[in-house]
Amino acid sequence: MQYLVTAEEMKRYDDNTIERIGIPALVLMERAALAVAREAHAAALARCPRGTPSVLILAGTGNNGADGLAAARLLSRRGMEVEVVCCGDAARATPQWVTQREILAHYPVVVGNTPQRGRYDVLIDALFGVGLTRPVEGVYAELLRFFNEADGFKLAVDVPSGIHSDDGRVMGEAARVDLTVCFAFLKRGLCLSPGRSHAGRVVVEEIGIDDAAFFGQPPAMFALTGPPTALLPPRDAGANKGGFGKLLLAAGSLGMTGAAVLSASAAMRSGLGMVRVLTPEHGRLVLQTAVPEVMVETRPCKTHPDERGEQALRAAFDWADVLAIGPGLGQEPRARRLLTAFLTESRLPLVLDADALNLLSADRDLLDETARQGREGRAIVLTPHLGELARLLGQPLAEVLADKAGSVRRLAEQLSAVVVGKDDRTLIAAPTGPLCLNLTGNHGMATAGSGDVLTGLLSGLMTQGQEPFAAACTAVYLHGAAGDLAAAELGPYAMKAGDIADRLCRQGSLPH
Repeated sequence: MQYLVTAEEMKRYDDNTIERIGIPALVLMERAALAVAREAHAAALARCPRGTPSVLILAGTGNNGADGLAAARLLSRRGMEVEVVCCGDAARATPQWVTQREILAHYPVVVGNTPQRGRYDVLIDALFGVGLTRPVEGVYAELLRFFNEADGFKLAVDVPSGIHSDDGRVMGEAARVDLTVCFAFLKRGLCLSPGRSHAGRVVVEEIGIDDAAFFGQPPAMFALTGPPTALLPPRDAGANKGGFGKLLLAAGSLGMTGAAVLSASAAMRSGLGMVRVLTPEHGRLVLQTAVPEVMVETRPCKTHPDERGEQALRAAFDWADVLAIGPGLGQEPRARRLLTAFLTESRLPLVLDADALNLLSADRDLLDETARQGREGRAIVLTPHLGELARLLGQPLAEVLADKAGSVRRLAEQLSAVVVGKDDRTLIAAPTGPLCLNLTGNHGMATAGSGDVLTGLLSGLMTQGQEPFAAACTAVYLHGAAGDLAAAELGPYAMKAGDIADRLCRQGSLPH
């Protein structure tokens, strides 16, 4: 697991380390500068293996700039030609900046207000760092435009200047770098668009601030890391198929049987024991051919209900351990009837996706019923993309896009459910507790059927007994890791949803 912090959290942990634990600020700064210098030195040697590499450092007058001044000193000691361009009012500089500037005066570093050379091997952005709250303008913007247009390897100290460290917004003008050297904990804005495209490769360096500085206030967001196999539910070697759980999946409609195939296939790849799919009669042959391991039930899906169909549906509820509904379901009367039954005639754990979410957003009574059951303790997971999330909240999409984390949390609180807010960086929230931001996956997964695969995988993990929030976090992580493997083998342009499902069976070789 990896923590993701806001600027406010980072400041609190920094202050706690200095004031309550007792590690001096200059010690932390020296370790930060050493990390920056190490990466910059390696990049400079790669670009200029012979001769003397040249380095430009843009330094503000805050502590980010002080890190840059300290790195300038260290790089000069490694035999490089180092130039520092200071920007800001030195009279209002932080005490650490003043100290580092006084120290730097004893080293052969050129310090000025404008770049002096025509080209540089390495350019380092140390203007702002975390905590930027207003757009970058004036001379700062001019420097960043120079920085972005210049040739050379580009490195940012902690956060690229102009990127909001909490949500990844571009604040006017922003640096685009090859590498961001991040200190202590990963900053949220480095993982969220568009900030992630500005940050390049991100390395997190240990400088002396760690979880001892939390003092009972850990970060409100985390990401899963490590081998995917370590996240899978434990298995009893002596169990039979019934011991690994039974999933009832309502999916598919005319022209959308493929969604049922993808979801059922992913569920079987998750490790559960048995899957029964409720789908219209015309989907039976397709399902039984594509996924022969699943059972197919068509009677409860007739357009007009009958007594035998209702009996069959009740029997299916009695058989199952977990319910899932939505992939390719459609929004016809039989789909609405099935969703109503899944909500009102069972209290089994429930996963709601795709058309089930569309039906919910169009029917306030069903949405209220979902919230009531969540408050009463039923385990419910919803997997909306951001458009569906906006409809469920009854808010404009623009408002959701402006506050993705807050929107996902808000729906989780309203429905007392786990919400998987699908995006290029998917967010998972329970009504309380930290949020999970997923860092696996790639743009090749933005393809039809990818969400159906996720629903099957998530439902399968819940069927094996994983708690809903843990199952959602694990499923999204594994889904993205399988997508990364597909992209590595096939290319992100050529891959399709079925390739993701196929690679779920190769968890031992998934990248991490």
